[in-house]
Amino acid sequence: MNTAPALAVAELSKTYGDAPALGPIDLTVGVGERVVLLGHNGSGKTTLLRLAAGMLDATTGTVHVVGHDVGSIEARAFTSFLGDQPVFYDDLSLWEHLEYVARLHDTEGWETHATELLEMLGLSHRADDLPTTFSRGLRQKAAISLAFVRPFEVMLVDEPFVGLDQAGRNALLELFRRAHADGATLVVATHELTTVTEAERVVALRDGDIIYDGPPGDVDPDEVVTR
Repeated sequence: MNTAPALAVAELSKTYGDAPALGPIDLTVGVGERVVLLGHNGSGKTTLLRLAAGMLDATTGTVHVVGHDVGSIEARAFTSFLGDQPVFYDDLSLWEHLEYVARLHDTEGWETHATELLEMLGLSHRADDLPTTFSRGLRQKAAISLAFVRPFEVMLVDEPFVGLDQAGRNALLELFRRAHADGATLVVATHELTTVTEAERVVALRDGDIIYDGPPGDVDPDEVVTR
């Protein structure tokens, strides 16, 4: 039985030339935790998430996902990443994107799940359309459907509410609740107050360093973000 934490970060840092973007920091996230990352623009949230997703190479340190080296096939299989700048194939419809992602991860019964996701996000009537033609809000909803159509144990999320209408925000919050209830680990960078209050733990970053790690009731999100 694998008893490794969902996310284990040790002496992790990232610099661009002489400009430090993150750390070095240490962070451990247990299996099934719901964690919110807080911080101002440039605090290191996106860098941390992209390092944990295997999308960036660290300058120093290590990241392990459920005991596996970040970037390995096993770590990628466990991890779903939802970013704030969705990217789609030019020639695939939304439904074809969903099929591609689901089959890539050997997802059983994906059609039923995909249909439910599209209904929740108000995209059923756009299933045969190209996401590259969507508005900013619809592209974000499409990205959400792709992140949730596949199985995952760890979901890393970067500012997911940007461009979403209220219906989309409500749908995403419900999807977070369902994933957490199913035992998934969620690490979400957001200023959305509902997400903060529903989290079990808040990790706040400032200028690449962790300045707070604890329960949400003991931190003022506005102060962390604006100072």
